[in-house]
Amino acid sequence: NSGEQATLPGPPLNLSLSLAGFIEEPERKYCFECDSEEQCQEWIEALKRASYEFMRRSLIFYRNEIQKMTGKDPLEQYGISEEARFQLGTQK
Repeated sequence: NSGEQATLPGPPLNLSLSLAGFIEEPERKYCFECDSEEQCQEWIEALKRASYEFMRRSLIFYRNEIQKMTGKDPLEQYGISEEARFQLGTQK
């Protein structure tokens, strides 16, 4: 079968996802190339989960700092202080 090539109808599939604009390093960029639209969606979902987890951990950290300084849980006033997503060591 040497010399044979399969061609697919339509333009070649070329998907990429670029991230830029980091606060600490605005010139820093990442480019993810994907073999399929499904793979690109998987990358997007993984990045969203990572971002959520970063924000969740930041909230927990600052919540604890405020509680140390004031003696009060800042989430208590919203009635959400006992929710599992705001506890360290638990997932959403």
